[in-house]
Amino acid sequence: QVQLVESGGGLVQAGGSLRLSCAASGSIFSINVMAWWRQAPGKQRELVAAITSGGTTNYADSVKGRFTISRDNAKNTVYLQMNSLKPEDTAVYYCNADVRTDYRGSYILYWGQGTQVTVSS
Repeated sequence: QVQLVESGGGLVQAGGSLRLSCAASGSIFSINVMAWWRQAPGKQRELVAAITSGGTTNYADSVKGRFTISRDNAKNTVYLQMNSLKPEDTAVYYCNADVRTDYRGSYILYWGQGTQVTVSS
């Protein structure tokens, strides 16, 4: 089994910064894409940023230039540096990862439990 554990959420004023971390543990052979999603109250979950094992990144238009996704493959950890935060960034942030647990298996998508980010105006 594989677990993803997020940390780093909290309350911050508009214009401030937070850094989220998501560590994957368990029976891991390799991880392909790791990503951050968010879900605000009453809204659908949306993709914030994604990064491949090779370091290729993709961002939602709403966070380009403010958020940076990175990963440490040796630690099976993905990070989200969030700068210039806005009240509309308030949401529960989730990470997910495409994980293969052995060399013969398929990639399976795992999710973390989420961490709350609240940006006050």
